[in-house]
Amino acid sequence: MVLDGKLRTALFAVLGICFMTGLGWASIPLYRMFCQATGLNGTTQRALRAPGAVSQQIRIDFDTNVAPHMPWKFAPENPSETVDIGARDMAFFTATNMSDKPITGTATFNVTPSQAGKYFTKIQCFCFTQQTLKPGETARMPVIFFVDPKILQDPDASDVQTITLSYTFYPVDSAKAKG
Repeated sequence: MVLDGKLRTALFAVLGICFMTGLGWASIPLYRMFCQATGLNGTTQRALRAPGAVSQQIRIDFDTNVAPHMPWKFAPENPSETVDIGARDMAFFTATNMSDKPITGTATFNVTPSQAGKYFTKIQCFCFTQQTLKPGETARMPVIFFVDPKILQDPDASDVQTITLSYTFYPVDSAKAKG
């Protein structure tokens, strides 16, 4: 069967649209997988346990933010810690809902410098799930993490003395946060 030029062009256009739609739909999970595999843009890793401490330490600074118009106070209990590389460690953060309504938030995170992202590994984090706080409620939220000893063999990370773990809380429903 021979297709005329207009029908062939229409068929290729439909196939192109289907391909681009599929690529657009898959781009976010593919990008997330790429960032997790490479540590691109400070994306941290996830693990079930720490490999074990080595004889070197590194400083971890904690930075916290909330989205504009989100009436939460959010802060680390300690602004920094010095940890053994490879050892499991835990840091605590507190969030307080300053409004008169329940608010659900979700935290995004980043690690700087970006070359340290692939070595900063979380075992457990409040950022993996949404957090709902009642009016005036304060929650104490842990993050369990370690810095992979492989950071010591990476020439691109050889000058890293401090890693900053930064969180920003956003409302899940921004209309509730503004009310």
